[in-house]
Amino acid sequence: MLNFNGKLIHNSEISGNRGLQYGDAVFETIKVSAGKILFWEDHYFRLMASMRILRMEIPMNFTPEFLEEEIHKTSKGLDENSNAYRIKIIVWRKEGGKYRPATNEVDYLVMAEALENPFYSLSEDTYVVELYKDHFINSGLLSTLKTTNRIINVLGSIYAMENDYDNCFLLNEQKNIIEVLNGNIFVVNGYTIKTPPLSDGCLNGILRKQIIGIINEHPDFTIEEASVSPFELQKADELFITNTIVGIQSITNYRKKEYSNTLAKDLLGKLNLKARLS
Repeated sequence: MLNFNGKLIHNSEISGNRGLQYGDAVFETIKVSAGKILFWEDHYFRLMASMRILRMEIPMNFTPEFLEEEIHKTSKGLDENSNAYRIKIIVWRKEGGKYRPATNEVDYLVMAEALENPFYSLSEDTYVVELYKDHFINSGLLSTLKTTNRIINVLGSIYAMENDYDNCFLLNEQKNIIEVLNGNIFVVNGYTIKTPPLSDGCLNGILRKQIIGIINEHPDFTIEEASVSPFELQKADELFITNTIVGIQSITNYRKKEYSNTLAKDLLGKLNLKARLS
């Protein structure tokens, strides 16, 4: 028996959802544009790798073709007349014990939501970011995974909302910048672009990987995966964020420093081209 907001209901699948009860779940956020799943191969293999790291049993039918069909089936079920969708795949371990599960078999959920813009575009609006210092993310492998345990991101979002910031930088236990609340961070200084390494605990982002690949082919800039100190932020020429849905988001202000978005504009065109060819 369950009591949901004061209403008694009989036992359901909600009661056995280990993602809900213990954060024992991983997820992928994916963008679909004009019927095309952007960077699908990277998303699929990241999901499979995350499941293996968390010792989840991968069903035999979890092929790229099967999950791709499930994504399209879900997005077509929307009544919205849209050409772009946000897809979220959540995978959790089936009901078993408490902290010690009785099985490694999984259940999954596919969610779809209509988006306005099928392409990546760069906002010219002011975008102010601040440090979030109340809690830290531990460096290491588990922090690189997209699990449903995002409480620090939630608390950081509340801090940003209460203080009129658009986003917050997150720190690891060594007080290095690792990411923002909803994506990876790139720091431009001269012709060098830095992004925190996975060993520092930043999310193993799909767009992070794509942007690193684009910069590696750029004739003028070099990419460096290295720890980023908060002191470097105010010395930078440009800061930008990457995530699957937005693509690239330029940071315009951090404390008293204002930043340009020249490189972000350059990379955006290359990213849209790469997305169409993926």
